[in-house]
Amino acid sequence: MSAGAADPFSLAGKRILVTGASSGIGRQTAIACAQQGAQVVFTGRDAARLAATADVLAGEGHVQCVADLTVPEQLTALAEQCGAIDGVVHAAGISRLVPLRMLKQAHLDEMFGHNVYAPMLLTRELLARRRLQPKGSIVFVSAVASHVGPLASSAYSASKAALLGCMRSLGLEVAKQGIRVNCIAPGYVRTPMLDGLATGGLNTDDYAALAPLGMGEPQDVALAAVFYLADASRWITRNYFVIDGGLTVPMDIYA
Repeated sequence: MSAGAADPFSLAGKRILVTGASSGIGRQTAIACAQQGAQVVFTGRDAARLAATADVLAGEGHVQCVADLTVPEQLTALAEQCGAIDGVVHAAGISRLVPLRMLKQAHLDEMFGHNVYAPMLLTRELLARRRLQPKGSIVFVSAVASHVGPLASSAYSASKAALLGCMRSLGLEVAKQGIRVNCIAPGYVRTPMLDGLATGGLNTDDYAALAPLGMGEPQDVALAAVFYLADASRWITRNYFVIDGGLTVPMDIYA
């Protein structure tokens, strides 16, 4: 890079919306975006934990919005209030261990409501209100579960796979505006969500032992999101990026 040229990996001058910023990957993504110079609009359902995120963001001008994105009025209000943005990271989501034989309609509604409908409908509202600037970036946080389907995770795996289809179709729809759409697919990352699955019976240590690089940290995923938001990824769209410490390579997930 020539002297004086802009850093293509910087987010300086960009305004980024991050959902699920009160915990885990979303929280770390908001922190990483601020560290890279972005002004961050960050949202979550828990006001206290969202305030804790606000306390550790570098820089100034960040906007905190408490919202439950499964409530239509709150989702619409967020899209209206966030202002012009250069990118969005859909990091909000939930997970539950439920075998298919025990599946109920309420569980499906909850899983898809949080993991699929909320990010899709929020994206629709952002585009309808022209909040997302030309050459902007949309990043969905999927999961390797979308390909490998862990035990007792039919609904969760299906919801995360749905984001892959959405991303590839949407990427065509917004390409004329130079807007890029991509998915990040984390493996097992040390987050409160994973702790909850461990409490529910998932042996996370066994899965981590299968990954050559072991268990991931939220920062590992957040920095990938920063790359997709930055100008460095200007020629990447409709891409599905697995970040799992090498866990799924032997599973031949692309076969």
